[in-house]
Amino acid sequence: MTGEQIVLVGGLWLDASAWSGVAAELTERGRHAVPVTLPGQGDGRTSATLADQVDAVLAAVDAGPGGSVVVGHSAACTLAWMAADARPGRVTRVVLIGGFPWGDGRPYADLFPIVDGVMPFPGWEPFDGADAADLDEPARQAFAAAAVPVPVGVARGVVRLTDERRFDVPVVVVCPEFTPAQAREWIAAGDVPELARARHVDLVDIDSGHWPMITRPAELAAILATV
Repeated sequence: MTGEQIVLVGGLWLDASAWSGVAAELTERGRHAVPVTLPGQGDGRTSATLADQVDAVLAAVDAGPGGSVVVGHSAACTLAWMAADARPGRVTRVVLIGGFPWGDGRPYADLFPIVDGVMPFPGWEPFDGADAADLDEPARQAFAAAAVPVPVGVARGVVRLTDERRFDVPVVVVCPEFTPAQAREWIAAGDVPELARARHVDLVDIDSGHWPMITRPAELAAILATV
C-alpha cells in the first residue's frame, strides 16, 4: 500500500457497502481504502446524531498511521469538510463528490420529510434528470431497497466549523451530474462560501450521474488514486 489512507464517506441513505466497488479498485491500485460506517446509516442506530457521524469520520482519520484523504459524497461533502476543520493537520486533502460543504450554522441535510424520527429515501422523482440518468430500473430498485433512512438527529443536525486552517487543506471537487465549469461559476458567484475561501481547489469531471461509486466505480477509483 502506498500514500495516505483514503477515507470514504457516503451521502444520505448509503451505508459503507456503497463503496465496495471503489474500495476494491483502490486496493488493486495499491491504495488503502477505509469505507466508514456512519452511525445511523448501517448500524441500526436511529438515535444517531450529526456529531456521532463526525466522530466516526474522525475515528477513521485518527486510526490511520499518517495523513488521510477524506472523500465525501453528496451531503457528506459537509462531513468531509468538518473532518478537515477538526483535523487540519491530519487531513491532507478533501475530495468532494457531487456536492459542496455547508457553512457553520446550517442544518446538515434537512431536505426531505421526517417520518417517525427518520428521513426515508423519497423515491426517484426528486432525482429525475442528470442525477439518476445512468441508473437503470433494476439499479434504481436495488438502491431504493437498500436505502437506509437517515436519523432526524443527523438530517437536522447543525454544522459547526471553528478552525480556519481548514481553508489551507487542498480540495478536489469531482463533478458528476454537473460540469467543472458550472462548479467554478457557483464558487465564483459566492454560492459556495466555504470553497470560495479555500486556497487550493481543483475540479475533475466524471461522466456519471450523482452516484458514481455505484455506476462508475473504476473511473472514480482512478481519480481518487491519483489525487
